[in-house]
Amino acid sequence: MRRLLPRSLIGQMALLIGIALLVAQLANFALTLSDRQKLSLARNEGPAITRYASVAADVAGAQPDFRRPLVADASRRGAQFRLEPQSAVAADAARAPEVEGRVRDSLASNGIAASDVRAVYAEPRGGRARDIRILQISANLGGAGWLNARLATPRPDPWLAVRLGVATLFLYLIVLGATLLLAIRMARPLRDLTEAADRFGGREAPLEVAPRGPGDLRRAIEAFNAMNRRLVSLLDEKDRMLGAIGHDLRTPLASLRIRAEAVEDEEERARMAATIDEMAAMLEDILILARSGRSREERRPVDLAALADAMVEEFRDLGADAEMAESPRQVAEVQPNLVRRAVRNLIDNAIKYGGSARVSVRREGEEIIVEVRDHGPGLPQDELVRAAEPFHRGEASRSRETGGTGLGLAITRAVAEGHGGALRLANGEREGLIATLVLPAPPR
Repeated sequence: MRRLLPRSLIGQMALLIGIALLVAQLANFALTLSDRQKLSLARNEGPAITRYASVAADVAGAQPDFRRPLVADASRRGAQFRLEPQSAVAADAARAPEVEGRVRDSLASNGIAASDVRAVYAEPRGGRARDIRILQISANLGGAGWLNARLATPRPDPWLAVRLGVATLFLYLIVLGATLLLAIRMARPLRDLTEAADRFGGREAPLEVAPRGPGDLRRAIEAFNAMNRRLVSLLDEKDRMLGAIGHDLRTPLASLRIRAEAVEDEEERARMAATIDEMAAMLEDILILARSGRSREERRPVDLAALADAMVEEFRDLGADAEMAESPRQVAEVQPNLVRRAVRNLIDNAIKYGGSARVSVRREGEEIIVEVRDHGPGLPQDELVRAAEPFHRGEASRSRETGGTGLGLAITRAVAEGHGGALRLANGEREGLIATLVLPAPPR
């Protein structure tokens, strides 16, 4: 059922309201047509039935010698009456039961209990009159015999169903159109609200949505705008707090480094220096992760293949097993320093845990893929899901030599998502881990 429903609000409202209106209008059309047909029957056949019942009452109450002259005198103005021993309407003819019932009721109201009543429609002789048809009525009046009559009646309106159908369709379209206009009036502000929520990344002033639509919807939009402003204010306050924390912590770390240089024991001095370096690196990673979604760095066109190749050369200069596959030029609007840090983290992890790094850059549809492969053991399936979480390490060691700070992949993921991309991790078919940095590609 869900697959049959349109995804948009307007589409669902149009479909559901359209079906409901269609069912209601069809039921209304059927009832109205039935009532109109009954009214038409009463208007067209009513005078003829009344005239027949009146003549039947006169015949039944007259003396036998006066009955035939009375019938002959009534046969005028489009009516023919005859008293006969047999009915002029065959019992197996295509009779009109509704007319027969009305004739029987009309006779009863005139005090005549007819033992048998028959009625059929017939065409006028010669077929000249197109606007009339003949109603043949025959009733058994007991001792008086059968009173047979041919009465001219107006034809039913042949266009009644068509006119009523057109009117019903016109009303249906008016109501459906008004409903769709209301749905569109509600859907447009909701679409603007959705676009503003999707585009809000916390790095710039929030997109103000113009309040419009019904009152409830306008108040919801105003509340959304106010929430965005509060959120940006909190993020700005967070940035200021992190900057202050970073500044305040760097000073005592620098002081500790100076004090460590004064330690005479060379081995102790080296351990202290390593601890201070680890603390400084962790502080830097935390600050980068916290600010990755709010970086003030301007975006500019960057050749990602060249950027990745430069990162590979840096690691090769340090003696690491890193290799750049031949990759075509791939230019995208990015924040260079953040993307450089993300690519460096992926190569560093590949070398540290997989022993080597094989880097390639390519375009797939609307995405640019920066792929880093290693030849290590890979990760268990449950680790692939948690590997990019902050402070998560693939091993229990807390040493920076093996475990690091646990923020490298978290930073890379934050950088990717800040650009509208993603970080994907997967094990290779035979060995190793495949880390993929996905960034939006510019239009071709």
